[in-house]
Parts: sequence; structure tokens; C-alpha cells
Amino acid sequence: MNGIWFWRLAWLATAVAFCVIVLGAFVRLNNAGLGCPDWPTCYGQVAPPQDEHEIAAARQAFPGAAIEHHKAWYEMIHRYLASSLGLLIVVLALLAWRNRKQVGQPVALPLLLVLLVCFQGALGMWTVTLLLRPVIVTLHLLMGMSTLALLAWVALSASRGARQNIFAGSGRRLRSWGLIGLLILFGQIALGGWTSTNYAAYQCLDFPTCQGQWWPPMDFRAAFDLVGEPGVNYEGGRLGNEARVAIHMTHRIGALVTLVYLLALGVSALRSAESGVRALGRVLLLALALQVGLGISNVLLGLPLPVAVAHNGGAALLLLSLVAFNRNLRRYNEMAHQAA
Repeated sequence: MNGIWFWRLAWLATAVAFCVIVLGAFVRLNNAGLGCPDWPTCYGQVAPPQDEHEIAAARQAFPGAAIEHHKAWYEMIHRYLASSLGLLIVVLALLAWRNRKQVGQPVALPLLLVLLVCFQGALGMWTVTLLLRPVIVTLHLLMGMSTLALLAWVALSASRGARQNIFAGSGRRLRSWGLIGLLILFGQIALGGWTSTNYAAYQCLDFPTCQGQWWPPMDFRAAFDLVGEPGVNYEGGRLGNEARVAIHMTHRIGALVTLVYLLALGVSALRSAESGVRALGRVLLLALALQVGLGISNVLLGLPLPVAVAHNGGAALLLLSLVAFNRNLRRYNEMAHQAA
């Protein structure tokens, strides 16, 4: 029974992590990352100031800060949900430790997730206190995606004891390709985060060209300066046009590499003799098609908020499909090794 509860909690935490990522994208794309200028409170309070005396106290404590209630609430709801995820992960780790003697019970990853979510909380604090410095915000996104991926891996691992796995697998070669695909996708997510945090998505609103050219003037040195300027507010971006174009074009090139590789991986899975591997391939190709369509729509439609947020969610779904692909192939290889 404890194994069933662990499995259910792992999937619940995975779903909440997905929601945190999508809500974080909504906050970032609404320029609400500094909706609350302090952390963990909002203008020194648990909730954004509402009454006149609360607003007056907030203005006195944070002179010059523009109090925008909707942005403050976006930021605080994101914090509340992220805190709930942290609590779920702690409970998951406690359950894992309690069930550690059960066969197939994941223990190391749930404990690692506690450390990861603590680091993620620190990054959330630094995002505010360091005024949206791009390297911190991008790292915050990457750690969020890592949390999602590890939670999904834990949930899939725990499924062994909860219900029969519906997927079979293929050989070592396909499994190795899946791991490489996971690394390529993670790199592309990092480029997407860097594009967003440097406000470079608006630099190329034509496709497949950029500003009417196939290779416009670009400043790669400034584009990928990870240090930045200390004490500067990065909301709205600080880079010039050529640096932002370089970031945007690098993201497009990365998207093309990711598309070609994952397309080949998905087609290889469809050619497998195993029905479960073919099912994994179909899921992967579906998620890939959705993400590519959302990316192109972002450019052609001028980055409407729903499409831009969905593009972040699409990246998370594509990541989940690759995690499932890799985990189930690894499980098959483990079963084949035991049978031999």
C-alpha cells in the first residue's frame, strides 16, 4: 500500500512541477518577475498590499517601486505553487526512506530532489534580489526542468511496483540515442531560456529569415556574456540589437538540430518490432510536432502570450516524452539482462 501512495504522490508532484514551469513562463512573459521586489514576502507582506495603509507602507519601504497588483499576484501565486511542490518533494523523500527496504523502491533520487528543490528556491530568491540577471533566471528554468524530469523518472520507476509497464523496449543502440537526444533537448531548452531572459524573442519576427536576411549582423560576444553588469535591473533586457539577434538565431539553429535529431530518433522507434517502442516513438513525434508548430507560430503571430506560454509548456511535454522514452528502454534492457 505504501508503494501505491508513493507512486501516486510522485505523479502528483510531476503534474505540479509541470504547472510551476508553465506558470513561471506566464510570470516571465508578463514582465512580472519583479512584481514583488523582495523575497519571500511581497513588499514585506505574505500577500501583495491591498488596503490604502498597506500600499502606503509598501511605498515607504520600497521607494520608487511601481506597485502593480496583478503582477504582484502573478509572482506570489507562482511562489505559493512552487512552495507546495517543495513540500510534496519532502513528503516524497520521507516516504521513499520509509519504504527503502521494498524491492524497486527509488530512494536516492527522491533524496536528491530535496537538495535540488532547495537550490531551486535559492535561485528563485536570487532571481529577485539580483534583478532578473539572465544567467540566474536561465539557471532557474533549467533547474525547474531538471526537477520535472527527475520527478517523472521517479514516477516511472515506481510504476514497476504499482502496475505492469505497458511499454517494451529495443536494443542498446536506441537507448544510447535516446540519452543523446535528452542532452540535445536540454541544451535547446537552455538556449530558449537565454532567449527569453534577454528579451531576444522579438528581434526576428519573420521566418525563416531574420529582419529580412538569412544571416543578419550579429554580436555573439556580447550575446553570450554570462557575467553581465552587477547591480543592474535586467527587466526589459540590456543588450543591443545585434547581440539579441545572435541569441535568437542561435536558438533557431539549435531548434533545427533538435528537430533533425529527434525526428530521426522518433522514426527509428517507429521502425522497431516492439509495439511499446513504436508507441513511445509516436508520443515523441507528436510532442516534437507540437513544439515546432508553436515555435514557428510564435514568430509569425508576433509572440502572442498564450502561444508563448504554450511554447514553454511544449518544451516541458517534449522533455517528459524523452524521459519516458529513456526510462522505459532502460527498464527493458534491465529485464532482458535479468532474463539472460
